[in-house]
Amino acid sequence: MTELGPVAWPPAPIRTERLVLREPEARDRVAVIELFASPEVGTYIGGPRRRDELEHTVPEVPRRRPGLFVVDLDGALIGMITFDRRDAERPGHLRPDAGEAELGYMFLPEAWGCGYAGEACAAALDWFAGALPSEPVVLCTQTANDRSMRLAAKLGFTEADRFEEYGAEQWFGVWSSVKSSG
Repeated sequence: MTELGPVAWPPAPIRTERLVLREPEARDRVAVIELFASPEVGTYIGGPRRRDELEHTVPEVPRRRPGLFVVDLDGALIGMITFDRRDAERPGHLRPDAGEAELGYMFLPEAWGCGYAGEACAAALDWFAGALPSEPVVLCTQTANDRSMRLAAKLGFTEADRFEEYGAEQWFGVWSSVKSSG
């Protein structure tokens, strides 16, 4: 996993009480298109993508890459979780050389309000803490995205900064598996 460091990829599927975090498969293509074409999902991430464009560009097996987990409920994709290195050009960093691990997530609207995002993100963060112990994770979301703000707090992210990006106020938080002894 060159983007995040010396981590074997893919890991074995991660199982929670209700979900499985795994690599994308061919059966996920329709749901991936639905996820990126959804106006509700696109509200805080620059808007939905055009369905006809997605039909032509999403490969038969959606892109597999280190740091990308499909969130599976009963054999069907309901969302995705990613870990990526934060671009140095973007605002919001913990260290001068940038490149922090950033958690991202998207879920289909029909999966909202059921606790799936919290369950899946907590499992992904646990995996990350085991794979890269003591490395913090950052998360950035629009302050107007109430659901995402609540999820960040529930997961244990603490505010590190706020700034303007993409024409909206952004909340930048940090999470660490290393707890202070004070």
